[in-house]
Amino acid sequence: MLNLPDKEKLARNFSRCLNWEEKYLYVMELGEKLPRLNNIDKQPSNLISDCQSRVWIVMTSDDLGRVKFYGDSDTVLVKGLLAMVFILYNLLTPQQIIDLDVRPFFSELALSQHLTPLRSQGVESMIRAIRRQATELL
Repeated sequence: MLNLPDKEKLARNFSRCLNWEEKYLYVMELGEKLPRLNNIDKQPSNLISDCQSRVWIVMTSDDLGRVKFYGDSDTVLVKGLLAMVFILYNLLTPQQIIDLDVRPFFSELALSQHLTPLRSQGVESMIRAIRRQATELL
């Protein structure tokens, strides 16, 4: 996730977009920066259900107990949304992930209002899956 901005820069960059077309392009640009997940990790246990697109999420923890994220999607926009979720949770401990509700951040960006209901449901599925896996890491 070396190429991805932190949460503050993400919000700043998003606010600099003049319209929703630019914001969607920015989200897709974030998706392009997310490294591709290797085929070994694209297994059913990493596939997130309830997403319109195919989404895989892999979580590992480092020696300090902080969680690192890897993932992929078969669509650039969804991969960008996945990158945004990863930015918010990256390098937190499993307990911090469970305690952090990222939904207000998406509300502040007004992103939820501009996604189709199926895309919004997909983002919610990503968040639930990450929180569930964080619980398993405890």
